Amino acid sequence: MIEPADGLFVLQSEYEDRFIAKDAGLRWHPSDRCGRRPCPACEANIGRVWWTNDVLKALDLVDHAEASLRETIVERAGPAGVEREERMRRAAKAAKKKAALRSRTLRASKAHDADVDAPSPDGLSYLPYQRAAIAFGLARQNVLFADEMGLGKTIEALGVINADKDVSWVLVVCPASLKLNWARECERWLVGRGPIGVAGKKFPHDANIVIVNYDILGKWEKELSRPWDLLVADECHYVKNKDAKRAKHLYALEARRKLFLTGTPILNRPAELWAIVSFLDPEEFGDFWAFAKRHCDPKKNRFGWEFNGATNLDELHERLRSTIMVRRTKAEVLPDLPPKRRQVIELASDHIADLIAIETGAWQEHQSGLSELRSLSDAEGGRDEAEAARLRTSINAAFGELAKLRQATAIAKVPLVVEHIKSVLDEANKLVVFAHHRAVVSGLAEPFGDAAVTLKGDDTPEARQAAVDRFQTDPTCRIFVGSITAAGFGLTLTASSHVIFAELDWVPARLTQAEDRTHRIGQKNSVLVQHLVLQDSLDARMVGTLIKKQRVIDKVTDGDVQADLFTGSFADALLDAAETEGEGRPGAASS
Repeated sequence: MIEPADGLFVLQSEYEDRFIAKDAGLRWHPSDRCGRRPCPACEANIGRVWWTNDVLKALDLVDHAEASLRETIVERAGPAGVEREERMRRAAKAAKKKAALRSRTLRASKAHDADVDAPSPDGLSYLPYQRAAIAFGLARQNVLFADEMGLGKTIEALGVINADKDVSWVLVVCPASLKLNWARECERWLVGRGPIGVAGKKFPHDANIVIVNYDILGKWEKELSRPWDLLVADECHYVKNKDAKRAKHLYALEARRKLFLTGTPILNRPAELWAIVSFLDPEEFGDFWAFAKRHCDPKKNRFGWEFNGATNLDELHERLRSTIMVRRTKAEVLPDLPPKRRQVIELASDHIADLIAIETGAWQEHQSGLSELRSLSDAEGGRDEAEAARLRTSINAAFGELAKLRQATAIAKVPLVVEHIKSVLDEANKLVVFAHHRAVVSGLAEPFGDAAVTLKGDDTPEARQAAVDRFQTDPTCRIFVGSITAAGFGLTLTASSHVIFAELDWVPARLTQAEDRTHRIGQKNSVLVQHLVLQDSLDARMVGTLIKKQRVIDKVTDGDVQADLFTGSFADALLDAAETEGEGRPGAASS
């Protein structure tokens, strides 16, 4: 802050810091001569800046002034200035203490070992970095365990339970497909704890460690209303939308301590973090607008505010680590674990060129409709609601048609993928394949008969576990074909080190979760991930967009960009195209 003229105070700031000036009540001077009469800023010839001639507003920003100007502002403010100086001295002392705590927390969030008293069953022991996570969890009331997938966050959470003697009543909330796995791990790792029960059609009233899935929290709302010693929320990105029913039920639970677990804290953008982190640390993250201004690049349009951006990512990364998040990557804590490599393989599409052309046309029609709707919203004099309604109907119809065409293209792609699988099996012992549509999953497995197992969304938990167990232990079972959404998390498929995606998902974190079913503890080989896309297809466009999104996600969670895991000139070209064209993600129209 400077004082270019007597009693006129100017704040010089970067564009992204404009909210500091706005919140303090400063005025924006748009040009050398704004046309206002009288205008102190024009008389001082200060140009385009934030300014005020109110000394009390300047007092709120005195920390941005040089020492001599600060003394002047405090003196002119009179008693208010003296009171603020005393308040600031007390705040500075508290801030110094808080900064020291945050510094210690930051170091602990990256620790690879710790001296902690955490009992474990005979024959089992925690890995060094897991001990560090347990120590981090014990030192804080609420924690976000965000270790990279495959590092054993479940064991870390159970270690906290073993180490905290005051924990008796535990509620574990997880996806339905993981309930049996959680029950197994609890029985294996917990020491001296009470009965373990899984809530389903019946509630385990005799258990003091209860495992329940997100989707039935409302069904057992009365039974879950008791205060818990510890709440564990596994795959907590399930509750990133605070307005969803399952999120409302989860955030209404009472617990003395909370452990949230996810290897992918954000799926697409920083705004998705807020519901989770504000619940775990309301003092640091409770103000949504403060969070959004710093990290979500808010923009206002005719429909309201959008929070789809990503800003100050390094700062967000440090804020998370210095408060609630412990995060280590496989490369950091398991140096012997080989890295992943990702490849994009383009398949010839001559035999279905007509179908791909129709798919591309439907995508372009959908995008054109969205563009028209945006133009209509931005038109002077407001938008024509009848025309907007017509466009939304047309866009949603185009999206429905596009979804059908994508499935048809994927089914037509099956013979090419099968051919690629056969060639891979000439060298690889076992192979994991992911797809989106159930018909594609079945179509990919059928040619291989008993040598393949499948896992789809409508399978029972017992059938899912049987498929995993057979693939992991039976040498005659060489192929695992699973749905990206149903088989993409919570499973261990380390019998293979080769992953093929026959279809893609718009959310990069889901693909990362799926490929990490093989890149986990116990994997001894380098993991190769191949994305098969048809020439000129929508999937080819998607890959470039997914790489672009992955840059943002890795920047927040790991403080680093790892998009170079995709190798090959074709991947580079797709990324360049995505940077040039923008995302262009299909989606239904909204009001």
